[in-house]
Amino acid sequence: MAANTAWAQAPAPAAQAAPPAPSASMVEEIIVTATKREQTLQDVPISVAVTGQQTIERAQVRDLIDLQSVVPSLKVSQLNAVSQTNFIIRGFGNGNGNDGIESSVGVFIDGVYRSRSGSALDDLPEVARIEVLRGPQSTLFGKNVSAGAISIVTKQPSFDFGGKAEVSLGNYSLRQFKGTITGPIAKDLALRVSGSVNKRDGYSHNLTTDNDVNNRDRWSLRGDLLWEPTDQTSVRIIADYNKIHEVCCAVSSIYNGPATQFVGAPAPFGLGKPVGDPSKVFSRDIIFNTDPDNRLTGKGISGQVDQDLGFAALTSITAYRKQTTQSVQDVDFTGADLANKADGNDIKTFTQELRLASKGDGPFSWLIGGFYQHEKLQTGRTINYGRDIRAYGDGLSGQAPASLIGALPPALRPALTGRSNLYALEFLQSLVTPSIVPGKTYFQAGQGIDDDYAMKQTSYSIFGQADYKVTDKLTITGGLAYLNDDKQATSGVVLRDPFSALNLNAVPQFIALGLPGNIYAPLGGLQFYYGNTPNHGPVNFPNAAESGQLKGDKVTYAVRAAYDFGWINAYLSYSTGWKAGAFNLSSDSRPPNANGVGRTAAPENVSVYEAGLKAKFQGGYLNLAVFDQSIKGFQSNAYTGIGYSLVNAGEESVKGFEVDSAWRPTSWLALTGSVTYLDPTYDSFTGAACVNYDTTRCPVNPATGLRPNFRDLTGDRPAGIANWSYSTSATLSHDLGRGFSGYLRAEYDHTSKTQLTETTPPNLSTWGQNLVNASLGVVHADSQVEVMLWARNLTKDDSLIATFPTVAQDGSYSGYPNAPRTYGVTVRKTF
Repeated sequence: MAANTAWAQAPAPAAQAAPPAPSASMVEEIIVTATKREQTLQDVPISVAVTGQQTIERAQVRDLIDLQSVVPSLKVSQLNAVSQTNFIIRGFGNGNGNDGIESSVGVFIDGVYRSRSGSALDDLPEVARIEVLRGPQSTLFGKNVSAGAISIVTKQPSFDFGGKAEVSLGNYSLRQFKGTITGPIAKDLALRVSGSVNKRDGYSHNLTTDNDVNNRDRWSLRGDLLWEPTDQTSVRIIADYNKIHEVCCAVSSIYNGPATQFVGAPAPFGLGKPVGDPSKVFSRDIIFNTDPDNRLTGKGISGQVDQDLGFAALTSITAYRKQTTQSVQDVDFTGADLANKADGNDIKTFTQELRLASKGDGPFSWLIGGFYQHEKLQTGRTINYGRDIRAYGDGLSGQAPASLIGALPPALRPALTGRSNLYALEFLQSLVTPSIVPGKTYFQAGQGIDDDYAMKQTSYSIFGQADYKVTDKLTITGGLAYLNDDKQATSGVVLRDPFSALNLNAVPQFIALGLPGNIYAPLGGLQFYYGNTPNHGPVNFPNAAESGQLKGDKVTYAVRAAYDFGWINAYLSYSTGWKAGAFNLSSDSRPPNANGVGRTAAPENVSVYEAGLKAKFQGGYLNLAVFDQSIKGFQSNAYTGIGYSLVNAGEESVKGFEVDSAWRPTSWLALTGSVTYLDPTYDSFTGAACVNYDTTRCPVNPATGLRPNFRDLTGDRPAGIANWSYSTSATLSHDLGRGFSGYLRAEYDHTSKTQLTETTPPNLSTWGQNLVNASLGVVHADSQVEVMLWARNLTKDDSLIATFPTVAQDGSYSGYPNAPRTYGVTVRKTF
């Protein structure tokens, strides 16, 4: 019952003797740096899952999305763009879909914080291990780790010449090439250069354009320089560059409501355009009038200096990164040309970390440090209506009623007979305002909205932790951190949709004609932007009432007691975490006290009680953590079909446990497994986004055609958090003779059924998964060549990874299917 944990630490330096082969009574020690010090996995008194290089290679873990298959408490989802990726630990995490919201799970690569989830999605380099730290980590990591942290540790350059080359070929025309080479360039200077190219055809097909979707087309290059001028000094400089240009991401229709049915109905009953077939979700065929296009470029440089001061070790990590993304997408997901979106961002981030850690064998040890980040962000989107939008608006507005036509003078009645309500609105307005042309004013191609934002962020933290050995068995730990965050944002939203800008409750032309000003108020449901605001338009900031600044600070802490019983280590802990407030950088935000969701979200405050046991026995180990975790002010960011609703939940809590284990009963069999159980609840959430299917809490107002903005989910179970997640693996090894050995590895990953999102009906969005991954390989020790056959999702398990209300098609729902079965062969040469 466990996730695929690592079996061994990074290989020992060449000068040391190679460790003996694992036997039936030995599992090699796993070294981690979860507490910023080297400790064994069994000794570190926190809940951490570790995945080593061999597991990464044999499980075909290509990136952090694949990593979740071997760490069940980690969930990673990629939605409508390659940069829109969300990391969740123990059910907590956000930051997807809105650049103003940062993730609750921090990703660190060689100690460098990656501020945006998209910047961590490059194919993994030559990795030594990946540590997933569960629960708040503010007292050691500082920045945006209120739910946990992912620490990727790569292999350093070596002073012995060596390297690795790898070629993978597979179905969907997979071609992947990876390589690394390392060695000395001077007696105190070593270099490692790594690169990868990853190409694959798409496993989805756009029936409208006859092109593949969900392909792979990315490459990366990395240089790593290590300078060791003395035994006490080490300097490591890393520069990397990666590029992604992919046709992503496929969306399937899972339920077609009246609006989507109208798009697909033949004329004169509809638009007669292709729409997705909900009965064929896993055919992975899509119906977009254009192909989605995604581009991401990331680059950065970092420098780490380690200095042995005798009494302590000083570490400095300085980094600068830049990321640029661009995407174009048909946002209605039909064959009709209703609306298209182009968006992108440009993010520049500078980080600096300093820490000083004590040395020595005394009972008291300590670590102090500081972290600084400065980030500049520019982000924006443009949505333009397409050529079919007018016919769509006419159809959804309905036909002008006979009662209205009969109330007009006889000379005007023929002009509206058989016409839509939208046309009738324009016609009546044109009688007073000639510039309003019936049929050519509202819902015209090229109309839409421009959303542009800029944000500067400066944050810093000061942290420290101390351990005191009360006895040889008992250690007490205390940690403290001060976090400070300052965001300054500006908006430049331009609404180019005159229908959304119209106040349907008081149309001035109607009043001038002696008609009630609100006779077409029920058409408010077609106002896709600002229909629920008093001014029916954007209020850009800063302004006289809004400074555009969001500041906050917090002191977080952790206390822990650990006891060594011999073959069992036990610990008890209480820790807190904090994530700064967020800006809603989208047209869905509203000024304070206006209708709709807020401009900002308050900070998140996390606390967790945890108890753990770590047992090491003959041939294996078993680690258990039991926890009760609570987050006050959770920054909920629900997609409603038109935009994102960013609000704070009062309190969300989760109780559960995690088990990680490994056992080698014989020299030829290795078993691993982990299980996560989560029992979450909304203790208080009165401001959840209203949705179509919840007619009890979100009834449509017949006078306006609008629903309330919020509903109360207090006491409900949060969506997207499965009760059970587990992963098991078994590896059979056999000596084939003449220097050859073979292995067979099988892995089973299970997630129990759960509602994926609160904005989609449970009967449509309740899914689990049962994945089987496998690999079969032969290794020749003398030539250091490995040939491996592999498969992921071997049994073709079909499931959805996310669902959402279809854009601007009230009552329709869409989803993202999981990847189909993939398989191939990998040849790996180490030298």
